[in-house]
Amino acid sequence: MKNTKRETWAFPLRALAIPASLLLCASLACTAPAPQETTEEVTAPTSSVRLSYTGCGITKKAFMAELAEAYKAKTGVEIDISGGGATKGISNASAGNADLGGGCRHKIAGTEEANAQQVHVAWDALVSVVHPDNPVSSLTSEELKNILTGETTLWSTVGGDSAVRIAVGARNGKISGVGRMVRELIFNDVGADYASDALSYPSSGPLEQAVESTRSMIGMTGVSSAKKRAVKILSIDGIEPTYDNIASGKYPYFRPLFIYVGADASPEVRDFLEFARGPEAQALIRAQGTVNLEDGAGLASQYADTMRSLQLQPELWELASL
Repeated sequence: MKNTKRETWAFPLRALAIPASLLLCASLACTAPAPQETTEEVTAPTSSVRLSYTGCGITKKAFMAELAEAYKAKTGVEIDISGGGATKGISNASAGNADLGGGCRHKIAGTEEANAQQVHVAWDALVSVVHPDNPVSSLTSEELKNILTGETTLWSTVGGDSAVRIAVGARNGKISGVGRMVRELIFNDVGADYASDALSYPSSGPLEQAVESTRSMIGMTGVSSAKKRAVKILSIDGIEPTYDNIASGKYPYFRPLFIYVGADASPEVRDFLEFARGPEAQALIRAQGTVNLEDGAGLASQYADTMRSLQLQPELWELASL
């Protein structure tokens, strides 16, 4: 008879031994050590180059501070910025007293601006501004011209306060950025005068401040500056100076904004100009609400027609790109 007794097998105890390290790991729920995060410090670029900008306060407010900040972050080059008006900017660039000159008008004939090269970077528009409490919100182009030249003297004539005399604010002289372009785009006569009793201001900033505090005043300035003030911007012929209306040319008083440089501009200055006309800077300009080159591309031919109608020399107003 076959033996059915179940056989048992004996294993040596050492064969079942579990390393102590594994037992300890299991009891402590071992996990692999987390990888150490490393952060690489990004060093901002530095440069010994320092450029200077002076001139048009409207151009400065439109985009210059933002472009300077972005350019410093990109290259390390710092740009010192000061105002003083378009005429100062153009003449200083022409004489080599500033690397960059801001201008909201084209060059005019004369020795002081002869060596300046104008580089088109954006579009602005002339706007009429009044105190926020002024009931007038729109003027026709003819009404505006008559007010600025002194033919219309009472606000009630154009739907404003009864028997209140209009105080006209104007820029000094006939060649300031705003003063010259008002004469070209509104008066259609570069020799025309404002009202004989117009209040004169050395730059757009003080004029805008006066309008902010004087209910009876009207003044002309650039939209890029006016929209940052506590003033009411008037529509012209029922058209508001919005971004789209300026970019399309529907709003009538558009004008180019320039950066001026000297005839012998350094490579560092030319590098900045290339940046200013490039996609990064142009996007920044648009973000400030100022019409950039791409969006205002259709304005060039209309602007040229206006300049030709005034019989101005093309080399003074051409929209160059250096």
